[in-house]
Amino acid sequence: MRERLQNKPVQNQFDISGLDLPAILATIEQEVRARFGEGEVADYIDALAKVPLDRFGMALVLRDGTIHEIGDSRDPFSIQSISKVHTLTMALDAVGEALWERVDREPSGDPFNSLLQLEYEKGIPRNPFMNAGALVVADVILSNYAKPEEALLEFMRARSGSADVGGDDVVAKSERESGFRNIATANFIRSYGNIVNDVDAVLDFYFLQCSLGMNCVDLARSVQFLSHSGFCDVSGKRVVSWELATRINSLMMTAGTYDAAGDFAFYVGLPAKSGVGGGIVAVVPHVMSLCVWYPGLDEKGNSMLGRYALHRFAQLTGLSVF
Repeated sequence: MRERLQNKPVQNQFDISGLDLPAILATIEQEVRARFGEGEVADYIDALAKVPLDRFGMALVLRDGTIHEIGDSRDPFSIQSISKVHTLTMALDAVGEALWERVDREPSGDPFNSLLQLEYEKGIPRNPFMNAGALVVADVILSNYAKPEEALLEFMRARSGSADVGGDDVVAKSERESGFRNIATANFIRSYGNIVNDVDAVLDFYFLQCSLGMNCVDLARSVQFLSHSGFCDVSGKRVVSWELATRINSLMMTAGTYDAAGDFAFYVGLPAKSGVGGGIVAVVPHVMSLCVWYPGLDEKGNSMLGRYALHRFAQLTGLSVF
């Protein structure tokens, strides 16, 4: 066992040669469009409240770079908490295992913006995908990158292969104007010494990462390295080790869809990360990366029909980690 852990892992390859992926996506699109209007947009952020509930896109990126897409897959949207996958990767690259002294790796069972556990656990967030955890991750990035905003944009552009990735000033302004709970959370963590940089600087970086505008193809490509043992085919570079790629995937499975992670694992069975902009990225290890987008959210803050689309994708393809 020890020898296997030290070498490249045995890859659990699915045989997808018999799958008609375009036909499967067409079936999913037809089913989703029949349900347009379900869910509620994130109306607490003004810029997101205006997105109509007749938008749906989905994109798959295979290991060889082949793209399959349907619907509004090239329409940019606000990626919001999906960005936490990328900032977590950057923070781990900067400080390695030391990150886990400041952020835990446990599912929270609470909403993404909950403050309940922070006092009991002395300012240590349950996981890096809760808002509290992402704020600590942002603080780590500010401490370890000379130009953190530029480093983030460079990372996102390299992973997605798109030079157009950038922040949306309107969304960022809207987030700051409505982000009282995030402001309170950051200051509360600062009171325990688990944020060391200026709180406003941490919040500005956090609002920037959430305001990034990308489309389904961009996002599916941006997490492709997690389906390829840490190697990014888009840039031709290794982003993380195969072991760290599995760790990030495991966190996506257990905490990537807020306090619906267990339900999501039950119905979809893939590592995933959602955002209140209506996007969800997912990974089939050693096979492909995916992104779906539908702006209507369920009561947990996940895309209602995005979740359904991934559920149907797993059913129709048999692709699941279980």
